[in-house]
Amino acid sequence: MKSLFLLPLLLMLAGAANASTLRTPSFVVEIKSKCAEGNVTCDDVIYTGTSKKTGKSIRLRGKTLHTWKNGVPGRFLGYEFRNGKTHYQVLEDGNLIVRLGTKVILSEHGEWDK
Repeated sequence: MKSLFLLPLLLMLAGAANASTLRTPSFVVEIKSKCAEGNVTCDDVIYTGTSKKTGKSIRLRGKTLHTWKNGVPGRFLGYEFRNGKTHYQVLEDGNLIVRLGTKVILSEHGEWDK
């Protein structure tokens, strides 16, 4: 009987643990998906980027980034976030790209924590 009460709690904790960390030369970027595991796309992803030099951080809300064909999401590419005119992309291959308008102001490659 006790296990029936624990099951919902365990399922909630499993969904909340969907986080990844990318480490580039200048930043530590933590990505947390707030969508249920198994969703192909997610419009509720949190970006927390912390400067290794200053220790300052920024927190943004964004979404997953995919290829699309005939209105159907395809291959997962990474994540995208916006802060006014500044656009952040954190790609699956470890690239962090920040654009101000159309100008790239940062492009770094990092490693995902395992």
